Amino acid sequence: MLGHSSVVFVYGTLREGDSNYHYLKNSVKLFNQARVRGSLYDTGNGYPAYIEKGEKWVYGELYAVSPWTLKQLDRLEGYSEGRPDNLYNRVKLPIETDISIIEGWIYTLDHQHEISLTNEIHFQDWRVHQWFNNFTEVKYFAYGSCMDTERIEKAGMLTPFSQRVETGKLTGYSMCYTLHREDGSRADIVETEDPSSSVEGIIYTLPKEAIDYLFSREGVFTGSYRATFVKVEINGVLHQDVLTFTVINKQAETCPPRHYGEEILRGAKGRLSDNYYEQLLTKLASLGYDHIDRDD
Repeated sequence: MLGHSSVVFVYGTLREGDSNYHYLKNSVKLFNQARVRGSLYDTGNGYPAYIEKGEKWVYGELYAVSPWTLKQLDRLEGYSEGRPDNLYNRVKLPIETDISIIEGWIYTLDHQHEISLTNEIHFQDWRVHQWFNNFTEVKYFAYGSCMDTERIEKAGMLTPFSQRVETGKLTGYSMCYTLHREDGSRADIVETEDPSSSVEGIIYTLPKEAIDYLFSREGVFTGSYRATFVKVEINGVLHQDVLTFTVINKQAETCPPRHYGEEILRGAKGRLSDNYYEQLLTKLASLGYDHIDRDD
């Protein structure tokens, strides 16, 4: 599949939309959602530094690059094989995607420079880190229970979730139930290699106070979900920077509890496509969920 290409994990300014992405514009993006064990720091110089220490997950993207592009990346990162004063070293590590583990290259800060690192990135995601510290509003893609506003209204957050509401489609992902709870599983998006796979959802344009609510509700600070950015088609236009949440530690799918499944179906019915609504019903039925239609 990759021919003579090398697989490279990028976590900073080489990511799509960032300042050095032009180095990868002719490369093949394999996965938007990829991660590797280690730690990520903000250098304070407009780029992050990765070190191969610790058991946290560092998030980024995975590319197949040509030998020529790999040489360009080496030059950018200040790396030369065998040189004692590299800024970064290029090492091979296991990189985890939503569906597989792939061995690939990653640039890690040389040990002699680690003493300068003091500001560890909380989210371990450079893109989310940059956005979170600077945004005023953002488009948010809800594919699970947040499509329904019953709990949102009870939390006193209905106003921001009612201002600009659209529908959207996320391609290259499937909707699954991978977060286990005592009463059943919760929804997740899983990146696939199937370009025909897609997830529909509700798009809200939200201010910061609504995002604070979502971070709390989704358990971002307790390790349940993490924030990520995806490309979503809205009214026929592909939007590049749409916020959503995905499960960190994905497990085998199990059935969600009734109250949770009903939230998803209530939020989707009459708003998302009829075909997709039937897909939601079929998925739930395959997991043993018994839906009660309350239209009567």
